Amino acid sequence: MFCCRVTGTDPDRCPGETEKIFPYWSFTKTAIAICALRLVEQGLIDLDTRLPGRRFTLGQLLNHTAGLPDYTGLPRYRQAVANDDEPWSRDDLVTAAMAQGVLFEPGAGWSYSNLGSMFARELIEEVSGRPFSHLVQDLICRPLDLHSVELALTRAQFAQVHWDAARSYHPGWVYHGCLVGTAADAARLLHGLFTGRLLGPRTLNRMLDRVPLGGAIEGRPWTECGYALGLMSGQWDRIGRTIGHSGGGPFSVNAVYHFPDLDDPVTVASFTDGQDEGLAEFAAIGCAGRG
Repeated sequence: MFCCRVTGTDPDRCPGETEKIFPYWSFTKTAIAICALRLVEQGLIDLDTRLPGRRFTLGQLLNHTAGLPDYTGLPRYRQAVANDDEPWSRDDLVTAAMAQGVLFEPGAGWSYSNLGSMFARELIEEVSGRPFSHLVQDLICRPLDLHSVELALTRAQFAQVHWDAARSYHPGWVYHGCLVGTAADAARLLHGLFTGRLLGPRTLNRMLDRVPLGGAIEGRPWTECGYALGLMSGQWDRIGRTIGHSGGGPFSVNAVYHFPDLDDPVTVASFTDGQDEGLAEFAAIGCAGRG
């Protein structure tokens, strides 16, 4: 288990932290949303206008209310990942996912969709004229002075990840993209968001506008759940409001969260092997000092 915590007065207290590199998995969705909202601030795109030729808006892609299916549960997809195959083409992936059908009219429900996150990434690349990897560097890493974070595109890049299992995984299977970096930089990234270093107050408030999703989740610390724009948002037992993102892949999980209700608000990033996101989430509580 690797944990790092960041506060306003203690910028990087990371017990046992080294320069080990970890996959950020779905915490990448938070970075996609931050980049999208920076482009909104620049007037390049709107959150609430239906996209040309589409039934949904950028905001609905970011908060998973677009009605799109997911691809991670497809048996063919899971078998291909297990076989260590080369990733499918983008179009083959879309065809396989959309064959499941649209789940609901945009805005009429909620369903987690990695496909929707891929569409959001493609959209911000199109309107900015820059690849997502460049947007992350320009809009997030440089303002926060983060040096380890990068978008992993090849097996060779992913081979730097701490766990041996990463050497037999192609990050192209994460179609919205998989950032990698240290635990410290993951915590600093989210803490930078909540200390006003990435978005203006009005835009940050919009990012935090969430869809309520229910109560407790068995085996995890959630007592209330919701989803905002690229952010899981709710309440955790013993720690209060919790905003960030959990993530997981075939061999590791992580939890990167900000806890604004503590006397000294803290941001924590925890990474461990296995597939139990609850394990990383409970570790984040301990790292925050409430375990």
